[in-house]
Amino acid sequence: MATQEHATRPKAPLRRPLNPAGSLTAAPAPPAAPEWPTWGQRILPTPLRGLLVDLGMWQDPQPLPPSGHLTQTIAVLDRYGWCRSLDYSPTGRMCIRGAQNLLEKTGHVTPHARARAVDHMQTVLARHGATMPFHAWNDLPHQQFSNVHTLLTRAAYTARANGE
Repeated sequence: MATQEHATRPKAPLRRPLNPAGSLTAAPAPPAAPEWPTWGQRILPTPLRGLLVDLGMWQDPQPLPPSGHLTQTIAVLDRYGWCRSLDYSPTGRMCIRGAQNLLEKTGHVTPHARARAVDHMQTVLARHGATMPFHAWNDLPHQQFSNVHTLLTRAAYTARANGE
């Protein structure tokens, strides 16, 4: 009696995004969480830092679009910890708004891109029936970090789908 070999189908290749020229590219790595701001970043007002950047005496990071900002907000909360009711806790944990403040203060996002990211978060919350601002939603007593992570991830996907 002949044994029947199990026929296997060849696996489909992994799909990766195409660049405009049509060649395969790797997906971009998620942005890393920045270090705590230096004294210079904490003391110098943003307009003065902008002037120092223009003079070549300071180097700010490249600001991210809303989708990158939301992804980097997740990285900040993963690195430093998440909290409710305070932008920054005494132990260094942050809420969503605190993480966004850190990223804006250190130059990782512009105020306009941050506002667009907030719009995307509010859109995702509205789709799920929450009509309150995202920072009030963050502070709800039953809130968990897994819900915050899901909100930020879905908002980042929404922003990316809208070309931001």
